[in-house]
Amino acid sequence: MLGSTAGGLFWMFRYLERSENTARLLEAGLRMALTRSNDAAEEWSSVVTTAGARNAYIDRHGEFDGDRVTDFLLRDREHPSSVLSVVEQARNNGRRVRTALTREVWGAVNDCWMNLHTVLKDPIDDRDLPKALGLIRQESANVRGALHGTMLRNDIYDFARLGTFVERADNTARILDVKYYVLLPSMLHVGSRLDNAQWETILRSLSAQRSYLLQNGGGLDPRSIAQLGILDRRMPRSLAFCYAKIGANLGYLAAEYGSRPPSHELAGHLHGKVADKTIQDIFEFGLHEFLLDCIEQTNALANRIEIDYRFQQ
Repeated sequence: MLGSTAGGLFWMFRYLERSENTARLLEAGLRMALTRSNDAAEEWSSVVTTAGARNAYIDRHGEFDGDRVTDFLLRDREHPSSVLSVVEQARNNGRRVRTALTREVWGAVNDCWMNLHTVLKDPIDDRDLPKALGLIRQESANVRGALHGTMLRNDIYDFARLGTFVERADNTARILDVKYYVLLPSMLHVGSRLDNAQWETILRSLSAQRSYLLQNGGGLDPRSIAQLGILDRRMPRSLAFCYAKIGANLGYLAAEYGSRPPSHELAGHLHGKVADKTIQDIFEFGLHEFLLDCIEQTNALANRIEIDYRFQQ
């Protein structure tokens, strides 16, 4: 496969995953702002920080409030990671690799762009925000469903899935890192005002509320939440799940192409970081330090994949 085609597939699905992750963050921020009105500005600041856009937002808007954060992350065309921007970039990449996609996948990508372009053409009213965020998530799911249901399991599929899981792993690590002070052992919380809404923010951002309740019952516990988001191989947004999928798809590429470039070793190292650790090991090492290292190494892996498979050709 041409490197430019591989790169187009990789980034198309990174962008689609990013749009869905942004919707999840905004949904969690909206719920927190409604339940903790006194700390609303802090929660919106947390949303922007998790999205990796804090400096860009401050340069444009300064103070944090729901309307400006929502508009910035959903509609601002000058912000390259806004939902409108990334969906357009996903569609542009899809057009460049059109011959590699089934009719159903291309149709889903095109529908995603058209529907979101229509919904986001004007500022979103607070009453309509939940519906708009739900649509963003659904459109991303529609593309993913078309990919699963119609594409051959070949190198085209592997590069698409690599984009999804690289982006998802980065997002999960950022969510947990921005909220790491919530996840510290309870004896360090002296004087804090943490409540169940903060715990639920993390779980909602990872779409893990139901998974958590099935495994842990009703009690919210910092180590159990960290365990689920980092080490649980069954949870689709955990770091362990994402790194395992990245390793598997790179393994399929190795079998297809008959070579294992450096990105494969990096992926194996990343998977090893979570495969042979306990949550106690991570807390003793330092949760923040562990997550920061995951973010840096995930980005290094993405860059190495681009080099190894010549995306810039």
